[in-house]
Amino acid sequence: MKDDFSKTLITGAGGMIGSYIDFGIRLTHDQLDITDEKAVFETITKYKPRAIIHLAGATDLKQCEKDPDCAYKVNSIGTYYLALAAREIGAKLIYISTNSVFDGLQSESYKISDIPNPQNAYGRSKYLGELAVRGILENYAIIRTCWIFGGGRGKDKKLVGKIMEKIAQGTPEIQATEDHFGSPTYGKDLVVGIQKILSNEMTGIFHIVNTGVCSRFQEVNEIVKISGSKAIVKPVPATTFGLSADRLHEGLEPHPTLLRPWQDALKEYLNTEW
Repeated sequence: MKDDFSKTLITGAGGMIGSYIDFGIRLTHDQLDITDEKAVFETITKYKPRAIIHLAGATDLKQCEKDPDCAYKVNSIGTYYLALAAREIGAKLIYISTNSVFDGLQSESYKISDIPNPQNAYGRSKYLGELAVRGILENYAIIRTCWIFGGGRGKDKKLVGKIMEKIAQGTPEIQATEDHFGSPTYGKDLVVGIQKILSNEMTGIFHIVNTGVCSRFQEVNEIVKISGSKAIVKPVPATTFGLSADRLHEGLEPHPTLLRPWQDALKEYLNTEW
């Protein structure tokens, strides 16, 4: 594709990651419901994109557990429809997947060669989406990412946004898990990785995360330090927040030299968007 992204269609463009995409045909959920097969084919046929960046999905882990049918409908079947439509017009499909396709049981970051073994409805529904893409298309990129942050005050409903809210409220002590590890990733940097994959016409499965692995305790400490807050961060076990004591490592081994260290990305994010 080289560097012409104008013929790229983006699903779920109204979300956190989509807020960093300033090119192509940006479609929000209101403009395209990916669970509507007819709408998917009509939309893709209408725009005839050279590439599709598939961001739309059900990503709330707790909600996916409460309503797994919805998770499968959106993340699995919706992705299946898009893969079929992409094949129909010969478009490349870039599917944003997740570290949750792995079980979190090993003590080191997951490599692309590691075998997925999802443990919850969210992870299973996203992995089925991966299988649909791989089974239907040859020209695809599956991008697994982890612990996304970004979007600023309006869109950041995940950990970084919640911690910044606590800091703004003057919360004196903040609890964070010391035995839960992952790869924090700036949504803005993830988009840079996506653009590199498009520009270099890369295909296959990729792990795109900011460099480095940390515990939530370390991540929250970094947030507090950057923000200048006087809050005390208290380390607690994962079970404090109802997380499995077994799923300790959610980190992904990053694609070589693609993204900067997570600390640098977090500092830029907090200094520019908060």
